[in-house]
Amino acid sequence: MDPNFHDLVIVGAGPAGLTAGLYAARSKRDTILLEKLGAGGQVLTTEWIENYPGFPEGIGGFEIIDRMKKQAERFGLLMENEEVLSLLTQGPQIVLTTPAKRLFCRSVILASGAQARKLGVEGEGSLTGKGVSYCATCDGPFFTDAVVTVVGGGDTTIEEAIYLTKFAAKVFVVHRRDQLRCTKILRERARENKKIEFIWDTVVRRIEGVDQVQSLQLQDVKTGRESRLDTEAVFIFIGTLPVTGFLKGVVDLDKEGFILVDREMKTNLPGVFAAGDVTSQSVRQVAAAVGQGAIAAINAEKYLEEQVYV
Repeated sequence: MDPNFHDLVIVGAGPAGLTAGLYAARSKRDTILLEKLGAGGQVLTTEWIENYPGFPEGIGGFEIIDRMKKQAERFGLLMENEEVLSLLTQGPQIVLTTPAKRLFCRSVILASGAQARKLGVEGEGSLTGKGVSYCATCDGPFFTDAVVTVVGGGDTTIEEAIYLTKFAAKVFVVHRRDQLRCTKILRERARENKKIEFIWDTVVRRIEGVDQVQSLQLQDVKTGRESRLDTEAVFIFIGTLPVTGFLKGVVDLDKEGFILVDREMKTNLPGVFAAGDVTSQSVRQVAAAVGQGAIAAINAEKYLEEQVYV
């Protein structure tokens, strides 16, 4: 049998991809999961998950991914570190290209996830890794007893702001609106935390510093007034961008680049499914990604069963 031909190829090893891999491997399908980096995706940037069913005391992001990976591998899921550069169809076959080889398959589940959206302001690129961060879990401990700033207003923003209070002496939260978009319980926790201070109706115009972040140039969106905020780090949580560059012009995407899927996780291409944060239906939650991964795998299995090959 051709080692580069498989029934199913899964792209991405976050919660959606690992769940799909578990279902497919358990069904004895010839399946391979491709992941550019290591398993986990954005979950690895989350210190603690409190809303995943079955863990009443919560569970760490690394631990839940490690458990998912081991469970999928127990059923024989094959995983390789490969970046998918392109996808195309050739008759009933789907062809994926990586830097090392071409893979042929009958079905694909796209679970390539999303990455942090950047502010796009002066100083952000040059100071990334020097106080500009997109991962509080990764970089928070470097700023013990420091003054840091978090940008955004959603669930992730406030979760990370609260996490940073474990280390920082002060955490400013800069938000372009006058109220948070996060859940009520997170709003309450943040407002009760004496280390957190909110700066409302404000955006970051410039990140300043030479070898390290020193300050932010801010602007009030209502008055236009500019101000300077001294800070030793800025953690940016303003949303995500889907990892779909390799799919443009092949798979239907929405205006933000997320993959359009139906209720069965089908894309516009026969045999191609998608799940998790990369889809237009994602709510950026582990539980939802797991559910979508299961749905995609079940429907990919149905698709494969229905095919007649010569």
